[in-house]
Amino acid sequence: MKEVTHRRMRLLMCACFLFAYGCGSASDAGAARKDPDAHRATVTDILLPQEGTSSVAVSDDGSCRVDTSNTSQGYFFVTYTGSADKVQIQVTNPDGTLYPYPLTLNQPEDFPLTGGSGSYQLNVFEHVSGDNYAVCMSTSFEAAIQDEFRPYLTASQYIYYTAESQSVQKGIELSNQSADDLDYIQQVYDYVIGNVTYDDAFAASPPTNYIPDPDRTLDTKKGICFDYASLMCAMLRSQGIPTKLQVGYAGTVYHAWISVWMQETGWVDGLIRFDGTEWTLMDPTLASYTSAKDVADYTSNLDNYYVEYNY
Repeated sequence: MKEVTHRRMRLLMCACFLFAYGCGSASDAGAARKDPDAHRATVTDILLPQEGTSSVAVSDDGSCRVDTSNTSQGYFFVTYTGSADKVQIQVTNPDGTLYPYPLTLNQPEDFPLTGGSGSYQLNVFEHVSGDNYAVCMSTSFEAAIQDEFRPYLTASQYIYYTAESQSVQKGIELSNQSADDLDYIQQVYDYVIGNVTYDDAFAASPPTNYIPDPDRTLDTKKGICFDYASLMCAMLRSQGIPTKLQVGYAGTVYHAWISVWMQETGWVDGLIRFDGTEWTLMDPTLASYTSAKDVADYTSNLDNYYVEYNY
């Protein structure tokens, strides 16, 4: 994940946004609309991907296994047990968009079908030497996803959590204090931007194939844009709120943010904010910094943003 290096662009990407216009805050907006007698129905039965036993593709040498049993639920599993020290997969969505992922070795790992229903192509590559990889397995499969939101309602590689995860338990705690979904989103937002700081040192040289970990972000209380977005996704998805982790460009800067689905509004894409009346911006990385007018002017124009991947 590339991060901002130019001083002006770092100012643009790292300044703070609050939910309310002027000098208000997200918690102020929430307090103004919160019904003291209302209580959100907290989710305690956490939705998690499960391996299946059918519709499985296996490589010729048996080192790679692809489990497509639950494509109707919006995900599939890949397991590699061969001798390569590194493995990459490439998923081609029905619209032709290619999603590259690193693969964890010797354990099943699930991946989301964010392209919706249709035909998917999967290629698995084993590391040979240097920058060279060889095809270990190539297969295709059809997905008829029963619920279009399902890929954005469960854990995946970049948004990993279990029922016992710290991020999930914190979400339960905040949900128990929330009046409804909107109030919960605001509380999660406030919690993340109030407890996590931007890690400039790590952002200067993040490792190749960096994978965020929501619980690690909570433990260290710091991270880059990918970590902020992953943490918020984990806390919102585990409480039944469809959330996309979006990766793309803000101007010329590679960045990660979130998009949330609400019954009243549908998908709120791009960077959004809620001022108590309408959505305009939500970006946990930006919101963890101090407010600045030039940032507001820049990010209020969604034409400055381009979504490359939805996770």
